[in-house]
Amino acid sequence: MRINAERLHESLRELARIGATPGGGVTRLALSSEDRAARDLLRRWMEDAGLQVRVDDFGNMTGRRAGAQSGAAVLMASHIDTVRRGGRFDGAYGVLAALEVMRTLNDFDVTTRAPLELVNWTNEEGVRFEPAMLASGAVAGRFTPDYVYGRTDWDGATFGDELARIGYKGERQNRPGPIAAYLELHIEQGPVLEDAGLPVGVVEGIVGITWSEVTVEGHADHAGPSPMGLRRDALVAAARLIAGVDEIARTVEGAVGTVGRIAAEPNVINTIPGKVTLSVDFRHADPATLDTLVASLERLAREIAAETGVTMKVDRFWTSEPTPFAAEVVAAVQGAADELGLSSRRLWSGAGHDAKYVQDVAPSAMIFARSINGLSHCEEEYSAPEDLEAGANVLLLSALRLAGVEGERSSRKRG
Repeated sequence: MRINAERLHESLRELARIGATPGGGVTRLALSSEDRAARDLLRRWMEDAGLQVRVDDFGNMTGRRAGAQSGAAVLMASHIDTVRRGGRFDGAYGVLAALEVMRTLNDFDVTTRAPLELVNWTNEEGVRFEPAMLASGAVAGRFTPDYVYGRTDWDGATFGDELARIGYKGERQNRPGPIAAYLELHIEQGPVLEDAGLPVGVVEGIVGITWSEVTVEGHADHAGPSPMGLRRDALVAAARLIAGVDEIARTVEGAVGTVGRIAAEPNVINTIPGKVTLSVDFRHADPATLDTLVASLERLAREIAAETGVTMKVDRFWTSEPTPFAAEVVAAVQGAADELGLSSRRLWSGAGHDAKYVQDVAPSAMIFARSINGLSHCEEEYSAPEDLEAGANVLLLSALRLAGVEGERSSRKRG
C-alpha cells in the first residue's frame, strides 16, 4: 500500500494557488483572508474524505477518521499558514500528506484499530502573531486563552478578533485528541539530508530556541551639524551588536544566531537615528548553552552602551527549550523507512515545529523530506516529487504501525 503520488502533488499545487506570489512562492499569513480561503478548501477536502471535521477555540482544524476502537487517536499534523513570500511546501506538505494518508486508507478499505486525526495548527509561523507555534502551545497548556487572543499584529489587530472575523473560532471541546501518538511530516528546511544524499530523515528532537528584543536608545540629531565625536548614534551601536551576535554564535559549537528584524527611528536620510529595535534569535540543543548565549549578548550590550553613550535593553521574551522526541515513536518512523527500503538519517530539527509542544502531552516524532539546497522560508523552496512521495509513504506506514490495522477488507485498491 502506497499513497497516490499524483493526487498529493495536485493537492499541493491547488493549495499553493491561494496566496501565490509572482516569484512562485506563497504569502498566506495566519488568520488572513488567504488563510480563510485555504481553510475552506482544506475543510472541503477533509469532508470529501469522510473525516469528521471540528474546529477548536484557537482555530485548530481536526479531521477524525474512526478506528475499530474509540478513544485516543494517532495524530498527523502540521500547518498551512506561511511566512511572507514563503515556499509552497513548508507546513502545507505535512497537512496534505496526512490528508493523502486518509484518502489512501479509504482507497484500500483499511480500518485502523485506533482512530486517526489530521490537524491543521493555527499560527505555527508566528509571523503575524508572535510567538511561533501559538495554538499548539496553547493546547499543550503553555499559553492561556487570554494571552493567545490578546496577541496583536503590526496593525494592532488581535488574534481573537481576526479568528472570529474569518469564521474559525470554535469550541474548547473540539481541541485535538486525546492523543495516543503524534507524527509531523515536514520538509527539512536545511541542507543535512541533501549533503548526505538521503531522501528522508528520522527526527529525534528539536533544538532550543530563544528570542530577545534589543532596544537601543541614543539621540536623534541633524546629520550635518553634529560632529562625529559628539554623536550618540543608536544605529551605529546596533550595528556593532548585530556583528557581535554573529560572532557569539560562531564561537559556540552547534549554535546559530540571527538578527532577522530591525527598525530604526526616525528612519530619515539626514537624521542620526535616535532609537533602534532589533530581534535576536539563538538556537542550540542544550538549554544551559542557550542561557550562556543570551548572557554573552547582555554582556556585549553593556560594553557597547558604555563605549558609545547609548542605552541598550535586552528583553528575552520567549524561549522554547530543547525537546527530545519519544523513543517509541521515533522507532516507528525508523521502522517505516526501513520497511520502504529508504536510506535515512537520524537528526535533530534546527527549526521549531508544533511537535515541540505536543511532545509535552503525548509521545511524538517527526519525519523530514529532503530540501533542495536546504532552502525554505523563501520562494525558491523546493523538494523533489520523489522525496515528497517518500516522506508521505513513511508517514503512512508510521501511522499504521502506531494505530494498528484491524482489517484490510479488500486486497486490491478500489477502482
